[in-house]
Amino acid sequence: MPLTDAVIRNTKPTPKPQRLFDGGGLYLEVSPTGGKLWRWKYRHAGKEKRLALGKFPVVTLRAARKARDEARELLDAGADPGEQRKAAKLTRADQDANSFEVIAREWIAKQRRAWTPANTKRMESLFRRDILPRIGSRPVIELTAPAVLAMARRIEARGALETAHRALGACGQVFRYAVATGRAERDPTRDLRGALPPVKSTHFAAVTEPKQVGELLRAIAGYSGTATVRAALMLAPLTFVRPGELRRARWADIDLEAAEWRYRVTKTDVDHIVPLSAQAVAILRDLYALTGRGEFVFPGARHHQKPMSENAVNAALRYLGIEGDTMTGHGFRAMARTLLDEVMGYRIDIIEHQLAHAVKDPNGRAYNRTAHLPERRRMMQAWADYLDRLRTGADVIELGAVRRQAEGAE
Repeated sequence: MPLTDAVIRNTKPTPKPQRLFDGGGLYLEVSPTGGKLWRWKYRHAGKEKRLALGKFPVVTLRAARKARDEARELLDAGADPGEQRKAAKLTRADQDANSFEVIAREWIAKQRRAWTPANTKRMESLFRRDILPRIGSRPVIELTAPAVLAMARRIEARGALETAHRALGACGQVFRYAVATGRAERDPTRDLRGALPPVKSTHFAAVTEPKQVGELLRAIAGYSGTATVRAALMLAPLTFVRPGELRRARWADIDLEAAEWRYRVTKTDVDHIVPLSAQAVAILRDLYALTGRGEFVFPGARHHQKPMSENAVNAALRYLGIEGDTMTGHGFRAMARTLLDEVMGYRIDIIEHQLAHAVKDPNGRAYNRTAHLPERRRMMQAWADYLDRLRTGADVIELGAVRRQAEGAE
């Protein structure tokens, strides 16, 4: 007699397992602990077998009958339903093991050794926020160019075109890693060249007119925030290093007696020397009394074991009323390069070397970190003196006059 929901629900457990038959080999096994499991008994190749169809009430009587009928169709076609299920399970496991997310996380783990902490954080955030929620669960071998493009266009739709391009580039590297490790046949992002609008390149905002530089320096001198941020603001134009290098500066890398700051440039992975002017040394000596016991020259406001926020200098500029389209922390580099060249008349290769850009000698060899160091020392001191003059109001200076005056004083 076929089962009913009422019969199933009213059946109480007994010391021994019970079997409630429905028909066509389908029955419900009731364990002594009260569990109720659907099973289907069938024969294949002369052997009696059983196939589990799920637990009641998660799998209802109606659903169990449907599963039995589907399994019967496989059996009638000559297949073993149990073996078919095992094969499907292995296929799903293989797909899960080769999902885009699994391979992406494997690739990130390998790249992390070469990335800076900041770059690692950016890449992990990009995958976690924008990429993996859209395509992470898909088997990498099944992902197509349109599927990846749909992910990128969702990023573009919120106005983050540059991030969308970055996401495509990151996905391309994961696909190429999958190809190299035998888990994909090709990189579908190669078919997406030109699919997104190009990013319009922009330069970091910078003040490059001497009179405006003077106004900027006077505003910085009047900054009333924390002493740490004020020191960073004052050192930014004097050293014109990259903002990340400034905020992560360590006391162990600074020799105040030798007036030098030596560190490894993360962007180019080369050693670099920043000669410190007398003005820069004075600022650092004052700051040493506040932060010299710790690792970082500019420790964070909340966590002294970490450097200050990457937005600290830009936030201070905004506090002073200097908008982002006028000046940024990175803009001090453009300011120095422009004025050292156009006003002070220094050689471009010396300026570029001090900016820690890739500079090569006439034979095509990269200059080492000590190249032109005496000239760079003189340039950095003359630059600091020039900034002092601008800050005090000497905004109109004849081309090359500052350099000639500095050289004449030696």
